[in-house]
Amino acid sequence: MNDSFSTRDTLDVNGTSYAYASLAKLGERFDLKRLPYSMKILLENLLRNEDGANVTAKEIEAVAQWDAKKEPDTEIAFTPARVVLQDFTGVPCVVDLAAMRDAMKNLGGDPELINPLSPAELVIDHSVQVDKFGSESAIDENVKIEFERNQERYSFLRWGQKALDNFKVVPPRTGIVHQVNLEHLARVVMGQKIDGQLWAYPDTVFGTDSHTTMINGLGVLGWGVGGIEAEAAMLGQPSSMLIPQVVGFKLTGKLPEGATATDLVLTVTQMLRKHGVVGKFVEFFGEGLAHLPLADRATIANMAPEYGATCGIFPVDAEALNYMRLSGRSDDQIALVEAYAKAQGLWHDANTPHAEFTATLELDMGEVKPSMAGPKRPQDRVLLTDVKKNYNDVVGPLTASRKPKNGDAERFANEGGDTAVGNPASAMTEGSVTIEKDGKHFELKDGAVVIAAITSCTNTSNPAVMLGAGLVAKKAAAKGLTAKPWVKPSLGPGSKVVTDYLEVTGLMKELEKVGFYLVGYGCTTCIGNSGPLPAEISQGINQGDLAVASVLSGNRNFEGRVHPEVKMNYLASPPLVVAYALAGTLDIELDKDPIGQDQDGNDVFLKDIWPTNKEISDLIASSVTAEMFTKSYADVFKGDERWNAIQSPDGKQYAWDDASTYIKNPPYFEGMTMEVEKVEDIHGARCLGLFGDSITTDHISPAGAIKKDSPAGRYLMERGVQPAQFNSYGSRRGNDDVMVRGTFANIRIKNQMLDGVEGGYTKHVPSGEQMAMYDAAMKYKEENTPLIVLAGKEYGTGSSRDWAAKGTLLLGVKAVIAESFERIHRSNLVGMGVLPLQFKDGDSAKSLGLTGTETFEITGLDDANAKEAKVVAKGDNGEKTFTVRVMLLTPKERDFYRHGGILQYVLRDLAAKKKAA
Repeated sequence: MNDSFSTRDTLDVNGTSYAYASLAKLGERFDLKRLPYSMKILLENLLRNEDGANVTAKEIEAVAQWDAKKEPDTEIAFTPARVVLQDFTGVPCVVDLAAMRDAMKNLGGDPELINPLSPAELVIDHSVQVDKFGSESAIDENVKIEFERNQERYSFLRWGQKALDNFKVVPPRTGIVHQVNLEHLARVVMGQKIDGQLWAYPDTVFGTDSHTTMINGLGVLGWGVGGIEAEAAMLGQPSSMLIPQVVGFKLTGKLPEGATATDLVLTVTQMLRKHGVVGKFVEFFGEGLAHLPLADRATIANMAPEYGATCGIFPVDAEALNYMRLSGRSDDQIALVEAYAKAQGLWHDANTPHAEFTATLELDMGEVKPSMAGPKRPQDRVLLTDVKKNYNDVVGPLTASRKPKNGDAERFANEGGDTAVGNPASAMTEGSVTIEKDGKHFELKDGAVVIAAITSCTNTSNPAVMLGAGLVAKKAAAKGLTAKPWVKPSLGPGSKVVTDYLEVTGLMKELEKVGFYLVGYGCTTCIGNSGPLPAEISQGINQGDLAVASVLSGNRNFEGRVHPEVKMNYLASPPLVVAYALAGTLDIELDKDPIGQDQDGNDVFLKDIWPTNKEISDLIASSVTAEMFTKSYADVFKGDERWNAIQSPDGKQYAWDDASTYIKNPPYFEGMTMEVEKVEDIHGARCLGLFGDSITTDHISPAGAIKKDSPAGRYLMERGVQPAQFNSYGSRRGNDDVMVRGTFANIRIKNQMLDGVEGGYTKHVPSGEQMAMYDAAMKYKEENTPLIVLAGKEYGTGSSRDWAAKGTLLLGVKAVIAESFERIHRSNLVGMGVLPLQFKDGDSAKSLGLTGTETFEITGLDDANAKEAKVVAKGDNGEKTFTVRVMLLTPKERDFYRHGGILQYVLRDLAAKKKAA
C-alpha cells in the first residue's frame, strides 16, 4: 500500500497496538474539520487502500478538498470492510460464485481463487411466510413449512458455508439481517490483520438489501447494492462511485407525548423526498441527537432508500457506546471504538464543530405528529387525523370499474347518474359482502383491514414501539377488545431479543389475547410473505371486488407487494397496527371515533388504550438487558436441529443437479473467453415495454406468489412441480429459468403499449399479438431482434434486487431508456451488461410521441466511451431522432460494460493474474 501523505500511525488501546491511517496527520495539510462524518470515513478508506492504480493521491486530495456545493464529477474507488446478505439476494450470489468457480476452471484459472476476501455473512430471513397465524403453534408450523419448501436452497447454502472461505450463514428462525447486523454483526471499528499487521479502521459494509442503511444508525457507513456489486466486493474489487454531496439534517427538541419513532421517520422521509436526495449522503446532527435513542436512529437510517439517499448516517457518540454495551459487545471492542473515533475526529459530542453540507434541513422533533403512509408509497405521509379522508379519496378510483348490482344501476340512473362511467361512492352504496367464518356471520366491506402485521426490521428492532404495541394490546384486552374476525394479525420480530423482552414483561401474552401471535423471525409481510388470506375472506374480496387494506409496520407498501388481493397498504407504527386490527377498517377517524366497545358496552377510544412515553421508557429500562443479547447471539451460526440435519454436497465445486428447480448453473459465462469484444451499436431493436413514472424493482423483479397459468408456473408444472409446491419467486432466485419468466410480471405493472391492461403483458409488434412478456421476448429472440425498454422518471426505485437487472438481460434487453434512474438499479444494469440511457431534460417517450411500436437504432456508442448516443425511432408515424445520455458514469463502469458485466470483468482479471503468476 502507498502512503503519499505519510499518514501511517499506531494507536494503543489497552495494551494492543493497531496500525491506522491517521486523519489527524492528513489534517496537517488539509482542513478536515469542515468535512462531514461520512466524508471522513470515505477519506480514511482511500488513505488505507492507496495503491497508485485504483486509488491515487489525486483522489485522496479530491476528498480532502471536498467542495460541498460542487456537482459530483470525480470518481473514487470505495472498498467496504465486509458484506452482509439476506437469503433471497444471497442465494443467487452464492450461485454466481459457484458458477464462477466452474468458469474459472474453464478459463484455465484456479477455482479456489473464487472466495470472499472480506467477511461475508448471510442471514436467512426472507423465506418464512405467514401461512399459519392466530395460535401459539403458528411459529413452529411456519418454520416446518419453511424448511420443507426450501430444503434445496438450504442444502446449497450449507455447501457454501463449507466450501467457501470467509463466508458464514445465520440459519433460519434467528432474525432479520439488518437487525442481526445492528445487534451483533457490526463491529463499528474493525480490528483485522492486513499483511500480517493488526489494523484498525472503520467498519463499512455493502449489503444485498437496500435497508442495509439501518446500520448507519450505529455510525457504520454502508448501503444496499445489487448482488453483483456485492459479489465483486467479496472478490476484492473496489466499487467505483462519484464523490457524493452530503445533505445535513439538523434535529432539535424531542418527540412529544403520543408520537413514536415511526412517526418521526415518516416525517423525515417526506421532508427528504421533497427536498431531493437521490444519490446523496444524508447526515444527521444537532442537539436533538441527545434525546434520540440508538434504536430510533436505526429506524431513521433504515428508511434511507425510502427518502432516496445512498445513506442516512449518524455519528459515533456516547449513545452508540451505550448501545454496544446493551447489545453485549465486548469491553475491548467498545474501548477500541471509542479510542479510534476520538483519534480520528469521528467522535461526536456537544463540542463537535459543525461540518459543511451541500444543503441543510431542520426538524424540531417536538412538532412530529402521529402519522401513517400510504396507500402505495412510503413517502406519502398522512396524518392520523386525515387517514379516513385519505381512504375516501383513494377508494373511489379503486372501485370505479366495479359493476353496480342489486338494483343499484337502476337507482343510480334515476338519481341522474351515468352508469356507464360509474360513481362508486353512490352507485356502489353497498361495497360489502356477507361472510361466514368460524360459525359467525359478518359484513366484509371496502376499507376493511384484512392484514395487520407487526413486521420489518424498521420497527421491530425498536423496543419503544414494540413495547408500546404490547401496552396497547394489554389495555385493549383488559377492556375485552380483540382483532376483528376478518383481520389476519401477525407478529414477526427481527430477533429473539424482542420476544425475550416481550415475554419478560408479560406483553407477549397480552398481544396474543388480541390476536397477535408470533409467526416467525423474518421479514414476513414487509416483503410480501404475508401468506394466504383465510379462504372465506379471499372469496369475499373477489366476490365483491372489494378494495381492502393492510396496515403494517414495514418500510415498503408498493402496489402488489404485500398481497395480490389487497389494494391499499399503509405503513404505521406497531401500536397503530394493533389499533387498526381492533378497529378493522380504514373508514374511521381513529383519533375521534370509538374503535370498539368494552364488556359493558361502553365506547373505547384510542386515547383510552394508548400508553404514555413514561410508561414505555420505564418498561425499557426495567426489561431490556445486555444478557438478552448475549444469550440470543451466543451460538448464532449454529442453528437448530432442523438446520443441522440438512444434507449438503461436499467438494470445492458445486455438483449441479439438472433436475433442480431451485438451484441452477446460470448462463452468464457460456462461451466466455479471455478476449473482450468491442461494444457495437444497437440496430433494429424493438420495445419490450413502455412504462410511465415510478416503475419499481418490485414491478420488474419477480417476487411473491407464482401463478400456475404464468410462464413460470407452466415451466414448473412441466417439471412435475405442483402449484402447492411452487413456493415464491424469492425462494427460487437461484434458478434463472424461473426468474426470467417472472421478470416484468407484476400484477400491477402497466405497459403503455397495451390499452388499459395490467400485468406482465406486451405486444409482439410484428404480429400485433398480445402475450406474456417472457413469451414475446423469446419470440423476438428467435427472430434475432434485440430489445429495449422505455420508461419515465425514477425507474428502478425499490429494493436492491439484482434480478431486476439479471432478468432484464436474460429477456434480451440491450438498453433501457428512462427519464431518470434509481442509483442501485442503474448500477445493476451496468453490472449485468445492460446499457442505461437517459432522455435529455424535457424529453420523454410521451413528448417525442413514441408508442413502443417503432424500430430503434442506437448509434455513436464509441466502444462505451460516448457521453451521448443518437437514437432513431422509425414507425408508422414517421421517423424521430433524439439524443440520450449514456449513463456509464465512471471509467470502471465502462470497463464493466465492455466485458459484458462485472462478473466477467472479475473473472478475466483473476484468471489473468493466475496465468501471469
